[in-house]
Amino acid sequence: MANIKSAKKRILVNNAKADRNKAIKSGVKTAVKKVNAAIEANDKAAASAALLAATSVIDKASTKGVYHKNTASRKVSRLAQAINKMA
Repeated sequence: MANIKSAKKRILVNNAKADRNKAIKSGVKTAVKKVNAAIEANDKAAASAALLAATSVIDKASTKGVYHKNTASRKVSRLAQAINKMA
């Protein structure tokens, strides 16, 4: 355990940031699962709507620095590609 005041604060701040990042990543995973579920059900309209919501969540995660912009772009691209293959 840290004895120095600044080190104690860093531990608290890092835990708070880790919790925030975990929550954001969890939200992204949930959004992706909704898109995949709609794809599995062969419901293109629902999949497109879910993709729109997922894209928003992923872009926000990228903006907040949780995901690198290329990672976010790759996730969105793969989801869109999966939906386009449905038709």
